[in-house]
Amino acid sequence: MSTGPFKSDIAFLVYFSLVLIFGLIFLTSASSVIGFDKFHDTYFFVKHQLLYGVLPGFAGLLFFSKLDYQKLRSWSPMLFIGSLLLLVLVFIPGLGSALNTGNRSWVVLPWFSFQPSEFAKFALIIYFSAFLAKIGPEIKNFKEGFLTALGVAMIPVVFVMLQPDIGTMAILCFIIFGLLFIADSKMSHMSLLTGAAVLGFIVLIFVAPYRLARFTTFLHPDLDPQGIGYHINQSFIAIGSGGFFGSGLGQSRQKYQYLPEVQADSIFAIIAEEMGFFLTLGFLALFLLFVQRGLKIAKASQDVFARFLVTGIMIWFVGQAFLNIAAMVGLMPLTGVPLPFVSYGGTALVVALSAVGLILNVSKHSKI
Repeated sequence: MSTGPFKSDIAFLVYFSLVLIFGLIFLTSASSVIGFDKFHDTYFFVKHQLLYGVLPGFAGLLFFSKLDYQKLRSWSPMLFIGSLLLLVLVFIPGLGSALNTGNRSWVVLPWFSFQPSEFAKFALIIYFSAFLAKIGPEIKNFKEGFLTALGVAMIPVVFVMLQPDIGTMAILCFIIFGLLFIADSKMSHMSLLTGAAVLGFIVLIFVAPYRLARFTTFLHPDLDPQGIGYHINQSFIAIGSGGFFGSGLGQSRQKYQYLPEVQADSIFAIIAEEMGFFLTLGFLALFLLFVQRGLKIAKASQDVFARFLVTGIMIWFVGQAFLNIAAMVGLMPLTGVPLPFVSYGGTALVVALSAVGLILNVSKHSKI
């Protein structure tokens, strides 16, 4: 489906809208029990998602869809520095909080709370895209190009690692690696980066006892099913009980406070339980169509900066979805990463919708 000048890509908009609508439906079902138990309101979480996620998120979507995205080139250093300052706020006593997540990744104000790391993802993509577009072929120079670019991009990664939020850190690393690859970095340089990343994650696992316990549980989920392995085992039960056709929308048993975080990190397991294999596969196919269309917009862009922007955003969405789903089915250790457009979280949804607006903006100028 082609688009004319100043007309956003309709196919991308349709795929995105369907993903968001299904996400809200799944959230309504998955969160109903915990919402009633904690707040005496079955629809508490979906109402908050609409009020603090969808509404301001659509404002961000409209803003970025109408903005001259070339202005982001000159704004990118300011946005990047601003995101770093927000990341620093989580370490200030009285402002930073873990909010029962185990990671000091929230800033809590009297009237609302937010996660600076969500803004950091978007700001990193904008700044790194502008940086890579500016240096161009110089990226093949190991010292002056590749290392310089990598050093700048790793600053927010360090801040997030100190929280410590390994899941978000992994997503930032995916974005950096993906954009360096798209920028045509030398394979020898990318191989060195891959080796360093693997070594770094191994060190992070072994220096913290709770991470080592999670990794051990990932390898042997049956070792402590009532302790550290409880979460993943309950996820297996939910997904397995869904079978091919599911128990039906709203009919999950695991959401009755057997499976932790059903409204957030574990929502995919509830989807699989209620929808079953075939409908869950259909939802994943819809998400992949959304991603494929985004990448097509990136490929069709005549502007290098825009191509980096859209590709970086799609890497973010794919990487985050992969980490979430892989953890729920036992392919990776639990990281606490939410499922994009589905899991409960106002900050995450506002930023993600703003990023979608930027893709719609770029699509106006792409010959698809």
